[in-house]
Amino acid sequence: METYRLRPHPAHPPLAVSGIEARIVGVDENWLRLRWRIEGSSDLVIPTFAGKGRADGLWQTTCFELFLRPGPGEAYCEFNLSPSERWNAYDFTSYREEMREHAMPREPSCTIRQGSSFAIFDAAIPRTGLPTADCAMALACVIEETGGRKSYWALDHRSDAPDFHDPACFTAQLPAPSPA
Repeated sequence: METYRLRPHPAHPPLAVSGIEARIVGVDENWLRLRWRIEGSSDLVIPTFAGKGRADGLWQTTCFELFLRPGPGEAYCEFNLSPSERWNAYDFTSYREEMREHAMPREPSCTIRQGSSFAIFDAAIPRTGLPTADCAMALACVIEETGGRKSYWALDHRSDAPDFHDPACFTAQLPAPSPA
């Protein structure tokens, strides 16, 4: 599977984090598995364990995000995944318009492992909660470091302010599931 190198927004540089890579580590009929590797994670703020469940505002601290835009239209969905194990998913009809909760058949799974100089965040999203068409994909994350410093990482940044919803961020592809 392809590895995607995320870039920090230039207006919000990190302190110790030196790089982030994201990739799809597996896709089967049940799960889409994703991994983010954070280099230089010594000052990474990891949200306190809260157990599985939906929550809003996860992007206010360390949070990992997936955006999928199926087909040629403007509608897309957003998945917020936290090391606390909290998560949420939203649907939009177009750029930041008509946000509503995205129905999920079951909860995603989120885990983080901290090494001496890096951290690994793994997420598994139920495949039946994802679009069934080919999708333009954006991978992103908010990284909080000690002292409240936040950096915003995405495949691309085109605005003066961080904006993961910007269509320019949807530079990767997630193919439609193969028929069983």
